[in-house]
Amino acid sequence: MANIEANRQLEERTLAFAVAVVRFVAAFPRVDASAVIGRQLLKSGTSIGANYREANRAESKDDFIHKTAIVVKEASETDYWLELCARTDLGDPIQRASLNQEARELLAIFTTINRRAKGR
Repeated sequence: MANIEANRQLEERTLAFAVAVVRFVAAFPRVDASAVIGRQLLKSGTSIGANYREANRAESKDDFIHKTAIVVKEASETDYWLELCARTDLGDPIQRASLNQEARELLAIFTTINRRAKGR
């Protein structure tokens, strides 16, 4: 039962992260460079929670491992786009730092989940 609650909390956490990413990108200036970066950040940042939700409904252990591996990749990509935002001074610095910290925490969490599921 505790595992179900932990999964629910992590699903909620990734959903809250996706909402924060959407709000962060919505404030970007309307220029080509920020549109490209914003689109990529939106895709990867919102994909973390969607893929984790799919993982929790996996049809097998291998399916769960595959889907959590996708979550790890999306979290890593999100971290990259946030780093690019930082280097180009895109977005509110306080929001960006908070998102970057959360992306890295999610990356660590899902890396651990994936490794444990693989039995490593």
